[in-house]
Amino acid sequence: MNVKNIIMITAVIIAGLAAALFITRTDKPSVEDAGNAEEKTVRGPHGGRLLSDGDFKIEVTIYEKGVPPQFRVYAYDKENKVNPEEVKLTIELQRLGGRVDKILFRKEGDYLRGDKVVEEPHSFDVKIFAGYRGKKFKWEYSQLEGRVEMAPEVAAAAGIEIKTAGPASIRTTLELPGEIVLNKNRVAHIVPRLSGVVTEVRKNLGDRVRKGEVVAVIDSRELAEAKREYIESVHRLHFAQSSFVREEGLWKKKISPEEDYFASRHNLEEAEISKQVALQKLVSLGISAGEIKALSVEPEGNVIQHEVRVPFSNKTLTRYEIRAPLDGVVIEKNISLGEAIKEDFDMFVVADLSTVWGEITVYTKDLGTVRVGQRVNVEAAAVGLKSTGKVSYIGPLVGKQTRSAKAHVDIPNPKGEWRPGLFVTVEVIREEKTAPIAVSVEAIQTFRDWSVVFVRYGNLFEARPLELGRSDGQHVEILSGLSPGEKYASHNSFIVKADIGKAGATHDH
Repeated sequence: MNVKNIIMITAVIIAGLAAALFITRTDKPSVEDAGNAEEKTVRGPHGGRLLSDGDFKIEVTIYEKGVPPQFRVYAYDKENKVNPEEVKLTIELQRLGGRVDKILFRKEGDYLRGDKVVEEPHSFDVKIFAGYRGKKFKWEYSQLEGRVEMAPEVAAAAGIEIKTAGPASIRTTLELPGEIVLNKNRVAHIVPRLSGVVTEVRKNLGDRVRKGEVVAVIDSRELAEAKREYIESVHRLHFAQSSFVREEGLWKKKISPEEDYFASRHNLEEAEISKQVALQKLVSLGISAGEIKALSVEPEGNVIQHEVRVPFSNKTLTRYEIRAPLDGVVIEKNISLGEAIKEDFDMFVVADLSTVWGEITVYTKDLGTVRVGQRVNVEAAAVGLKSTGKVSYIGPLVGKQTRSAKAHVDIPNPKGEWRPGLFVTVEVIREEKTAPIAVSVEAIQTFRDWSVVFVRYGNLFEARPLELGRSDGQHVEILSGLSPGEKYASHNSFIVKADIGKAGATHDH
């Protein structure tokens, strides 16, 4: 025999050993034993498992047509039915985790009915204790369903993650569409308040401005007229004050009649009123206190041929500076140098973008869910932005066409990333409560017509039917079917399901 043949034979032997090892490691004794036992099971007239000891026999069935699963047991002496009242029967079901269900029986028709529901899964070790005509009988068998054996190292290699059932905070949410819009409480339209000609434009689209900063300058004859009225009112007030002081002194000395005193006091009051009106007009136009104070000082000069030399510099009276009313960004600009504008012309629109609104569309059916002050999550998936906030406003009207109302959520925007016009999804948090028992959502699988998790005890996994409650997409509340502290397959739990499907454990009723 040459070397080449020896190598080939050796390779075949190694391959055979590897295959045998694989079969040994992947063997599932509990399920296969169940399958073999099923083949040997003797069936009675009602399709149940027939157990016998000499002439005495019982047929064990689990009946669930139109009722919760229940044991129905028929008794026979040889081939004849036995009156159920003559039989005393107890069944104990040993489940994974050490739980034992003890079921007692009473006569119903021609059979004995169990006093408890046989909870799913119908996977347990069964012990039956019977008494008939002074004799005692005992049977034991295993009924396995939705169960598979898998060693911890095999489960770990398959990426199956094991978690423990316990309390978890669960948030129930509602998703609504929305759009980023300007915070209308932080938007300003800048108008000149009087007509004139634009002489300076200091800001352009996208420029940042500070409150009080000059954004444009116009030359206005209306402003000059308003300042003239104020200057004249100040002068008239000074004259009226001097006249009043003089007339008051003359009246007290009984040199001047009382009528002249009252007339001078009336003139003083009218002069004060005129000055206040002229002052308020300048204030309403946005003229600063410093500028007004400069106008109220009597111009210096020498009286030459009955004329006063006025020292006001060129355009002091006509120059009108337009200032920003708030910090923000110029989002609209509608003026050009040299343009003649009217008092209500919309020169600039400035918006403070440090905060924006998420404008939410709230459909009629959801109006009872959304409340002012409610915490929400906002996501703009297109640009990968997320933020949190609270509902600050819900509109009182429902649109005739859309059958929805508008709501706002304030969103901080210090970096300017939330741009008006972005479409967003708004997750409204309905409630947040702690569930006493919860599992991860990815652990839930469908098995037969149940929602299940696969609990683990030692090397065994078993499907556990559940009644589910609330879910927040990460955890789901368990209302029944699982106890705190039980371990279950979370990540990659579908692998356990697949292995149970391969094992082919039956639903023996």
